[in-house]
Amino acid sequence: MMDKKTAQILLVEDNPADVMLMKEAFNSSTIVEEIHIAVDGEEALDFVNKRGKFENAVTPDLILLDLNLPKIDGREVLSELNNDPQLHRIPVIVLSSSKVEKDILESYDNSANCYIVKPIELEKFVKIVEMIESFWFGLATLPD
Repeated sequence: MMDKKTAQILLVEDNPADVMLMKEAFNSSTIVEEIHIAVDGEEALDFVNKRGKFENAVTPDLILLDLNLPKIDGREVLSELNNDPQLHRIPVIVLSSSKVEKDILESYDNSANCYIVKPIELEKFVKIVEMIESFWFGLATLPD
């Protein structure tokens, strides 16, 4: 059981509509304190490494990562996280519209903890969020 009462999530997503859907889906959460947004892979890496405008960023408890991102794509973000001894323990859920087997395999090869194909409907987003909360912040024990 997670000892923390609240959680910090980093959502790495370049589609404003998907950001809005995820924020709406997490709106009723009693666990997630804040959702931090990175709009591309470069911002995501700056956030987790506390660089530039993110020098005072929190270390996220969980990362929700899109694959198809500008500047640095999600595959490269995963690879960099996986190769960093300070960051590789942060759970990463790939949340992508891609159903391509190569993307799924490559994500798991780079230590993604989970791969979810993005739904279009808000109700399905809400259901995914409920399952993420229930599993990652209720059942799983996460590192500090």
